[in-house]
Amino acid sequence: SVIPDTLSASMAPQALTLMEGDAVELTCEVSKSTGQHTHLSVGWYLLQGAGEHRAEEILTLSKDFILKPGPSYEQRFLEGDVQLSKVGNTTYKLLIRGVKPSDQGQLYCEAAEWIEDPDETWKDISCKQTERTSLAVVSQGRELSVDITAAAELSLSEGDTLQLTCMLGAPKGSSRHFQVIWLLNDVEVARVDPHGVLIWQGEYEERAKLGQLRAFKPSNTVYVLTISEVGLKDKGTYQCSVWEMKTPGDLHSIQSNVSSGIQVNVTPIGCQLRLSVSTSTPRVTEGDPLVLHCEVQGATGPVSLRWWHLPPQHPGQRVLVATMEQDGTLSLGSAYRDGRARGSPRLEKESSGTSTLVIPSTLGEDDSGQYRCEATEWSRGRNWTGKGEAAVMVSSMGLGLHATLRSRIATVRYGQSFELFCQVEASYTLEEVPVSVQWLFQPSLPESPLHKLVQVFPNGTVAWGTAQPHFQGKAQLDKAGTSFRLHIHSALPANEGTYQCEVEVWRRNILPLGQPAASTSSNAVGIKVVLPESKLQVATKDSSVEIAGGNAAIECRIVFAQNNSQFAVTWYLLPPRADATPLQILRASYSGILEYGSEFSSPAQKSRFLSQRVSSNIFQLQILSANIRDQGRYYCVVEEWLWLVDGWYKLGEGTSGRTTLKFKLPGEQLQMEKTNHSISAREGERVTLPCQLQAALLPGSHLSATWFQVKSSGPDSALLTLQQDGTMEYPQELLAGRLYLRRPSAGDFSLTLSSVERGDAGTYYCQLQEWQQQSEGKDWALQALACSGYTQLTTIPPEATVLSRICSSPPLLNFILYLPLVLFLLLALAVFCWYCKFRK
Repeated sequence: SVIPDTLSASMAPQALTLMEGDAVELTCEVSKSTGQHTHLSVGWYLLQGAGEHRAEEILTLSKDFILKPGPSYEQRFLEGDVQLSKVGNTTYKLLIRGVKPSDQGQLYCEAAEWIEDPDETWKDISCKQTERTSLAVVSQGRELSVDITAAAELSLSEGDTLQLTCMLGAPKGSSRHFQVIWLLNDVEVARVDPHGVLIWQGEYEERAKLGQLRAFKPSNTVYVLTISEVGLKDKGTYQCSVWEMKTPGDLHSIQSNVSSGIQVNVTPIGCQLRLSVSTSTPRVTEGDPLVLHCEVQGATGPVSLRWWHLPPQHPGQRVLVATMEQDGTLSLGSAYRDGRARGSPRLEKESSGTSTLVIPSTLGEDDSGQYRCEATEWSRGRNWTGKGEAAVMVSSMGLGLHATLRSRIATVRYGQSFELFCQVEASYTLEEVPVSVQWLFQPSLPESPLHKLVQVFPNGTVAWGTAQPHFQGKAQLDKAGTSFRLHIHSALPANEGTYQCEVEVWRRNILPLGQPAASTSSNAVGIKVVLPESKLQVATKDSSVEIAGGNAAIECRIVFAQNNSQFAVTWYLLPPRADATPLQILRASYSGILEYGSEFSSPAQKSRFLSQRVSSNIFQLQILSANIRDQGRYYCVVEEWLWLVDGWYKLGEGTSGRTTLKFKLPGEQLQMEKTNHSISAREGERVTLPCQLQAALLPGSHLSATWFQVKSSGPDSALLTLQQDGTMEYPQELLAGRLYLRRPSAGDFSLTLSSVERGDAGTYYCQLQEWQQQSEGKDWALQALACSGYTQLTTIPPEATVLSRICSSPPLLNFILYLPLVLFLLLALAVFCWYCKFRK
């Protein structure tokens, strides 16, 4: 759809004639009635000359409500002389203060309507201009001339007086307001504003305070500048610039003019100043004082001194140390005012021509380098400067600082005392500087951090660390010269670890101490504390326990131990196999906490295996509801623990003899084939593992059979169980589809394993159990059991076919592929040769 054009802009046309400096005010009515959401922009423009000239922008209120002045009006806008304001819903007012001849021409207002497109860009849909107002500006036409004269010769010597006069030539009026600026080489020296206020610029203000410069206004058209004691820096071209203001407080001039230049020359006066700089401390250590001398000869007037430090690490830079003015006033440089750093430097006059600078304490190697003395002689406003330097070398307090830690013994017994000596050496006299020693300790426990034991400060204050509080009542600290001693009484196991000493030194002559100037750490010394010898003895005689069922008890007896010892007991089971590894059943700590092994951590196993202390020296392993699979050799490992002041420590351990647990069954031992077999099977094939019963069963007896695979750790893994009632169980469901118990005869329990895999390799055996039912309706009772011999199964990778052999051998494959091609080419060559021979 088309948006209707409802924009209107109007301004009453006028013909205005104003005097230069007057103000002009114009209003513009702008309105719109568009239903869409649009923005307006309103601007004022000046058109000068014929119509072909481009209009000049004065000031515009943009669609974003931002005021934007035109290039020619930007400064006047910033100063507030050009303003645009909205005084009503549709009225916009333009105000121009202090009109100038450049403002005359035709002024008009232009309005534009803007709408935002879907792509978020703005487009103007309508633009309207008002009728024009003619503005004429009449200049006031005042004439202004300026001239500068000198009251004496223009070639002066240093110290002479220079007086310049600036004369203004202008027609007399009822009120004329001038601002006069004095210039030297086009640089402002001073200005006198229309109110007669004098303003000095830069360094001239200080000279005016000293009475060397003076500027005044005898009348409204005469201005005088006087320099009492000219120097070399006062030579050059002098001018005076005059600005006429409409009012005294106006910021813009009506007209201005600059006088012609007057050249002033200043001739220097000779100087006989000589300097000699020396030092009585060319090489010092950090913290020592510096003493520098500056001897001045040939001076006839007052002398001021400046000491500078030229650091070698920053070439071209200099740092002010101290200044002594002609009257003896002393001031320090900013880097030397803090007395806590270097003390308070002193600059003293020893005689009429010699002065001494003393820096009480050097800060470090940064204070090395050249020290420059600058002496300035002052006479009648003139000055001459002489320079001299002296070199100083400052050594760091860390240079040569070294600490060595040693001990007479590295292994001490429990309760024995030991000593550590920290020997400190340096390239300077340590007794003359503040020294602090800190003792550090790292326990022998894995990944233990380094702890602070104690620190002795220069003033003798002792600060103990909080990480190892037991040291405070056991340690003694001594000092002999530069050797520091740490004495530990009655060593405990907690005192075992690595010791180290850390030494810090401070600069002398500085209080408070603040941060240390240098520090060093010694070598580490290890101390081992040997615990009391364990006297633990555990019964090591082997025994056996035979049960028919029910509960079983395995005994662990302590033959001898210290009266105040506590014990931790760990029970182990060694399965019947010859190559079996021990299995941890449970561990009872000295505090009675039970910890079961991974193979006995199930709730059922925890409820069956219990450890208890029967008497002071006898521990028992209770096996509740023992079954045939609990057979094996049991033993205990006893740990002796002793409380030593600050904790429990393990003194030693002992291992008991083996106790064999057997089951006594009422029936006779089953006769099985005990021969060990070794069988190889190719992967994917079927293999049968033998298990034969050699004797006949009693009448009414039933057999159950279980096949096991031997595990390198933990109990053997049951694969298949045939119960006495003929039911089959597969403890490992993943193997159920590959295991078969075919039983071609009553005593044959051989296991068939189909589709052999690489992971099936291992050792297998079967266990037969004979069961009898005492009477009808009663439970079946185990009468006898036996295990077969072991069968070692070895798997062989599948046999390779001819095609697989060819594909797995790149040379053979290439030979078979390229041989027919080579034979064909040879045959073709032979036929070609025969054909050629036949034609000939």
